[in-house]
Amino acid sequence: MTKKLICTCLILIAALSTATAKNNSKNKSTRIDQNLTIFNDVMRQLDMTYVDTINYDLLVKKGIDAMLSYVDPYTIYMSKEEDDEYRRLTTGKYGGIGSSVQQRDSFIYISEPYENMPAALAGLQAGDKLIKIDDMECYGIKVSEASNKLRGVPGTTLQVVVERNNEQITLDITRQDIHIPAVSLATVLQDSIGYIAFSDFSVNSSQEFLVALDDMIQNKHINRLIIDLRGNGGGLIDEANRILSYFIPKGTEVVSVKGKVEKFSHSYYTNTKPIYPDLPLIVLVDNNSASAAEILAGALQDFNRATLIGQRTYGKGLVQNIRPIAYGGHLKVTSAKYYLPSGRCIQAIDYSERQKGNKLTKDSTGGILPDIVLSDSSKLDICYNLYRDFMFFDYATQYKYQHPQIASAEEFQLTDEDIEAFCQFLDEKEYTYETETSKYYKELVDMAKEEDLDSTIMAELNALIPKLSVDYRTAIQRNRSEIEKYLGSEIIKRYYYQRGNLLYLLRYDSEVKRALQEITK
Repeated sequence: MTKKLICTCLILIAALSTATAKNNSKNKSTRIDQNLTIFNDVMRQLDMTYVDTINYDLLVKKGIDAMLSYVDPYTIYMSKEEDDEYRRLTTGKYGGIGSSVQQRDSFIYISEPYENMPAALAGLQAGDKLIKIDDMECYGIKVSEASNKLRGVPGTTLQVVVERNNEQITLDITRQDIHIPAVSLATVLQDSIGYIAFSDFSVNSSQEFLVALDDMIQNKHINRLIIDLRGNGGGLIDEANRILSYFIPKGTEVVSVKGKVEKFSHSYYTNTKPIYPDLPLIVLVDNNSASAAEILAGALQDFNRATLIGQRTYGKGLVQNIRPIAYGGHLKVTSAKYYLPSGRCIQAIDYSERQKGNKLTKDSTGGILPDIVLSDSSKLDICYNLYRDFMFFDYATQYKYQHPQIASAEEFQLTDEDIEAFCQFLDEKEYTYETETSKYYKELVDMAKEEDLDSTIMAELNALIPKLSVDYRTAIQRNRSEIEKYLGSEIIKRYYYQRGNLLYLLRYDSEVKRALQEITK
């Protein structure tokens, strides 16, 4: 084949490729236009012919949400009215009172006021039942409605009426810019070992991390560090990169981002000389460590800069970009995937399968596998049932009424008398404990009855039911340590908020204990 013929073939191939790309682009544009026309026509027909009044804002919002639900759970639309959520995602701040709420039956309760924030400073307490927020009655409303009513422009005042210990109390609360600290706890453990519980990657969270670390090194003389990323759902990649810069040589590529749009594809390099290049590190992770938390943990693992301990991480290797939308809204859209220095993309679920109508499955190799894997200690026992049924929460609320002061978070210990008082509380509530085994076994017996099994078999099955029943007092004594952990935790939060709770829980934390063993070798 002559050079001229080869050149001609290459030109033809290039022309065909260009024509195909143009046709594909044109076809895609046509499909988008057609579907938008269909959507607009449906809206017009509804407007002209539907028998009742249409709430257009609600209808379009629900339609957009339904559309995005077929993409992935991280791509979401935020209307102008949801500006607080946009601010929280980008800055870690929002305008509000600084408290979480929970729903039980038809009531909304204050579940956890945050320390030194408007709710706590105004006197709101965990366990308070919300009766009224300004002019809105709270009975029968949803948590989202209560949260939206409590949030608002910093500096504005709202009035809440709560029920506490069978009395109604009225409180005036002035909203503030609420910032939840990224460093939940920074403390020194045994043998000059520092511990930082890091909760999210929002604006300036890397600086919070550095301030806490500098303080422990300079003033408390730690020489090793445990970074706790368990439950950390991630956030801004830039913040993870800055923290990596504290420990890894300058100019090191720590994560690359690859997307369909070129401007969303780039690599992140450590941009400063490391402050602590030789500080021994242990990183704790679990199956709720995701996104930027996985970038931090995975990069430290790839460069053998830290030992990872815990469970396989969540597996979120998708990157979101926030784009402005008409009339003040925003679209948080998945725009790329990130890859660790070793080339790993830790994304565990292929959401493109949803577009093909296929069932989603989680790749068992997704996420980051720790160097030391520990089994998840959570289990379905009496503690799970008591937590689910709000018994720990309700008893802690009552305990606070009866005990104005308690020992410090590090020294507080539940006594035998406290455990007995808790059991008496359960008696008063007429609490019944049914194990999951007993519940499913009864369903088995009911199925056997429907299938009309032999009477001898039925007698044997029925004889086992009482043996599977467990008295809750017996179960509490059998799981005494776990009961002390979860009940004590709920009580501690009433007095010392989240920081005190984390300090209290350290004594029961088997993964922290394993980290201490590893880092002192």
